[in-house]
Amino acid sequence: MAIVKFTFEDENLKPVIVKDAEKGESILDIAEDNDVHLNHNCGAVCACSTCHVYINEGEDFLAEISDREEDFIDRAINPRLESRLGCQCVILEDDAVIEVEIPDQSQIIGHEH
Repeated sequence: MAIVKFTFEDENLKPVIVKDAEKGESILDIAEDNDVHLNHNCGAVCACSTCHVYINEGEDFLAEISDREEDFIDRAINPRLESRLGCQCVILEDDAVIEVEIPDQSQIIGHEH
C-alpha cells in the first residue's frame, strides 16, 4: 500500500497520513475517502484548477503531468513548480510515499463533495 501524507497551508489543520492508498487512485480520490477537504468543481476531469495541490515529495510515483493539466495549473492561486491537480495525480506504484500540501481552501470558490 502507498502512503500519502497530507499537510496544509492552513496551520490550524493537523497533518493526515493515509497508509492504505492504492495504485491507480488519484490524490483527490484519497483525500475524499479520508475526509481531507479539497475542493473540486469539474468532477475530476481536468477542466478547472480547484483541486490544486503541491507535491512536496514523491512526484516520481505519480502519473506524468499533461499539457492540459499545466494549462489549468497556470490558472490556480499561487502556482509553484511542485503544483499539480489532485484529480490528475494518479499513483503508479503500491510502495509510493507521497507528501501533498493542500493550499488554503478558503481562497477557493468551490465545492467540497
